[in-house]
Parts: sequence; structure tokens; C-alpha cells
Amino acid sequence: MQCFSFIKTMMILFNMLIFLCGVALLAVGIWVSVDGPSFMKIFGPLSSSAMEFVNVGYFLIAAGAALLTLGFLGCYGAQTENKCALVMFFFILLLIFTAEVAAAVVALVYTTTAENFLTLMVVPTIKKEYGSQKDFTQVWNSTMEGLKCCGFNNYTDFEDSPYEKENNVFPPYCCFDHDNGTFVEPCTRVEAQNQKVEGCFNQLLYDIRTNAVTVGGVAAGIGGLELAAMIVSMYLYCNLK
Repeated sequence: MQCFSFIKTMMILFNMLIFLCGVALLAVGIWVSVDGPSFMKIFGPLSSSAMEFVNVGYFLIAAGAALLTLGFLGCYGAQTENKCALVMFFFILLLIFTAEVAAAVVALVYTTTAENFLTLMVVPTIKKEYGSQKDFTQVWNSTMEGLKCCGFNNYTDFEDSPYEKENNVFPPYCCFDHDNGTFVEPCTRVEAQNQKVEGCFNQLLYDIRTNAVTVGGVAAGIGGLELAAMIVSMYLYCNLK
């Protein structure tokens, strides 16, 4: 009985933390959706590189809502000893865990396919909006400056873009000289070809692989917490009268 009470208390505290995290993510998601540029100024190139591929605001709102719901169900189910809430908590968490495992497998096995898919989505948008849409241009400038990269694949992504048409040059980030740490300007086609600055997608992959131990450790920790939460919820469910 003492073990049951202890686990119940820990379940309540753990899900209160999840609930608060959900509220925080929801608030940040709304902030990003309303005022993206100020978010990028504070969090820098990491946030802007993420915003190239997904709408971070909507993603955070969805994640926050999911965590908020999970936290409420777990806390309510444990506090009131409600079997229905505990079962819902278990199955939602199982669904999230399964989706995470599937996404990890797809990311590892189909990296090239994902790159081709993103290329079809991102490159045409660059050619259409870079230099004409202020927020979009700022996202890419912050990313290229922070990661020392050029475009999604390389400088050719900016061909026929509003920026290239107006200035007859490529963004200065495409002519970054890694040897002396300076930009070669004006960034003409010849200079961009000579510098051979890496695309941001490959640079991002390189950074992730360089920090693979950290990324793997965080992923394993999250997965372990999710498994523990599912086990605890089933333990409480099975021991309720």
C-alpha cells in the first residue's frame, strides 16, 4: 500500500511537470506564430534553421497541446484514481512513442529520400521569396550566418530569386572564405563557384552527426521516461479497485 501511494504521488508530480511544460510550449508557440522575428533574434541560428523546414509556431502549439492533455490526464487519473483517464494517458503516450520510433527509423534509413523531398519543397520557395519576403529572407540570413552555409543545397538555389534579379549577385554567405573567415564581395557566380560553400541541409546533418552522442542520449532519455510513465500508469490501473 505504501508503494502504491508513493508511485501515485510521483505520477501526480511528474504529470504536473508535463502539464507545465505543455503550457510553456503552447505560450512559446503562440509567441512564435505572432512575432517570429523576435523569437529568432533571441534564439539565433538554431531556431531559424528549424524554421526553414517546419512552421515552428504551429509545431510548438501542437506539441504544447499534446503535453498539456497528457499532463492533465495523468494527473487527474492518478489523483482521482480514474481508470478511464489512466487508460487514455497510456494509449496517447504509446501512440507518441510509436510515432517517435517510426520517425527515427525513417530519418536514419531514408535520409536521402527526405533530402530529395525537402529539396522539392524548399528550393522553389527560395527562388520565389528570398529577397522579397522580409521574414523569410531574415530566417535564411540568420541560418546561413550561424551555420556558415549557403542555401539549401548551394548557391544555385538563389538563381532567379528576387534578390539575385535585383542585385545581380548572390547572398554574401555564399562567398564565405573559410580560410581567413571573411566574405568575398561582390559574391558573383565565379566567386560562389570558387568558394564552394556547403548547403545548409548538409551542414545541419553534419552538426547533428558531430553531436550524435548528445542527440542519442537525449532521445534515449525521453524514450525511457515515456516507457516509465506507461509502466506506472498500467501499474496504477491494475491496482485500482
